[in-house]
Amino acid sequence: MNIVTKNTLSKVPEVTLIFWIIKILATTLGETSGDAVSMSMNLGYLVGTAVFAALFLVAVIFQIKAKSFHPYLYWVTIIATTTVGTTLADFATRSLGIGYAGGSSLLLALLITSLFVWYRSLGSIAVETISTPKAEIFYWVTIMFSQTLGTALGDWTADTAGLGYGGAALLFSGMLGCVVAAYYWTSISRTSVFWIAFILTRPLGAVVGDFLDKPTSAGGLELSRYTASFVILAIIVACIMTFPQRAGKSGAH
Repeated sequence: MNIVTKNTLSKVPEVTLIFWIIKILATTLGETSGDAVSMSMNLGYLVGTAVFAALFLVAVIFQIKAKSFHPYLYWVTIIATTTVGTTLADFATRSLGIGYAGGSSLLLALLITSLFVWYRSLGSIAVETISTPKAEIFYWVTIMFSQTLGTALGDWTADTAGLGYGGAALLFSGMLGCVVAAYYWTSISRTSVFWIAFILTRPLGAVVGDFLDKPTSAGGLELSRYTASFVILAIIVACIMTFPQRAGKSGAH
């Protein structure tokens, strides 16, 4: 198994507090912008998925070809995974009729398979080892599955489980709080903590995005999806400009 041992720079940012703030904002943007294309523009989930999948592939190609870490390119790629995740999850759970439980189960299986194959191929799934094209491909495929799974989980808890957007947001916030506590007060694998937190931020962003743009009759604020998306995007850009990010150090894990 090939584990990176050199102290080279990774193609992903250091995992800091601002990383998680931008990640949650990006997942919220993915929900509002995904709904804007599939619902407000009336393109439907399948066409919306095709559009965002194309954007995702282009962004990933540029990201992999880049010689070093570029904050804007990285976060554009993350946003692309959240938008395609939104429309793909909606297509799977609604248009295909397998429901939130079926969609979540299928996507969880795909996510676990991706992580397993990645680990068996390269010997590590730690983000600190993302410094080769092969590792990057595994990284982005895994992220795309996690973003899609998160959308289905968010819808499942808010709608099927009857928690509503506020209740679901509190649930996932509480779960993230438990992950933070485990990070500081237990010896749990840091890699496991990262991926658990990464997955949980997606349903949190999904239910927050739904809360912003869904009708008031359904418990939302019924804000314009275009306005909400623009404001969230502006906040993300402001965060990147205000808090410069550095590439993470690559090393064995």
